[in-house]
This record gives sequence, structure tokens and C-alpha cells, in this order.
Amino acid sequence: MVSNMIRVGLLVISWISIIFLPKRSYREYLPVSLFCSLLVICGCFLSYRYKWWKVKGGIRELIFMDSSFIFGPFLAGTLWIFDLTFGNFKHYVLLNLFANLSLSYPLTYFFEKYNVYKLVNFKRRHLFLFYYGFAFIIYGYQLLIERSKKIFAWSFAKK
Repeated sequence: MVSNMIRVGLLVISWISIIFLPKRSYREYLPVSLFCSLLVICGCFLSYRYKWWKVKGGIRELIFMDSSFIFGPFLAGTLWIFDLTFGNFKHYVLLNLFANLSLSYPLTYFFEKYNVYKLVNFKRRHLFLFYYGFAFIIYGYQLLIERSKKIFAWSFAKK
């Protein structure tokens, strides 16, 4: 019961928070946020296969838990982090370091205590490295998007 309230709370708070983002950020960073969500979905499939973490209940509860994280904090967090830091790689790396350390250590302890999930064949440091690695992949993805926008704009300006 408490774990479901936490999951729903994560989803609702995340979506409420993005109301405060500038509209420009939605257009600019939604593709990278969706790409990040896709990476996290792949990670969730791997976690099910290799039993990296477990959720009390069955597959329905696991899907609900994964979905609440993917379409809640990860999607909204990616939008916020890119809005606040894109263009300043050092700030981006530091903010992601803080966010991923927070998820891996104090928040995972909290989530395990309230039965949201429990790490099984995954240690906290693996969780940190797994998601922190995503930060570099999605930053590169956003750079590719920005570069393709410039090339596209340049090709039209040339005509």
C-alpha cells in the first residue's frame, strides 16, 4: 500500500514539476528525454531477465514500478537537467553525479525500506554506474540533435 503511494507520488510530483519548465525546453529536450526513457526501459527488461531488482508481487507490480520511474522521475528529471545545464558539460556532469548518487544510495535505502523495490543481483554502485553511464550517452545524443538542426538550418539558408 505504502509502496504504491510512493510510486504514484513519484509520477504525480514529476509531472507537476515540469509545468514550471519553459515551453522551449519541451520542444528542445523532449526527444532526448524520450530516448533516455527508452534506455531505461531496456535496462528494466535486463533487470527482469537477470533479476537485478525485485518488486513485491508479480509482473504487474514490476511493470507499474518500472513505469512510474521511467515516465516520472527519469523523464521529468532529464527535461530539468537538460534545461538547467545543457551547454555547460561540467555542470551537467556534476548535476547527474549528484542525482545518480542520490538515487543509488539514500533513495534506494528509502525505497527498499518501504518495499518499492529491493536490489537483488545489483549493488548500489552498479545502479549508480548504470544510470550515470546513461547521462553521457544521452548528452551525446542531444549534441547530435543540435548538430543536425544546425546543418538543416544551414542547408536551407544556403538556398
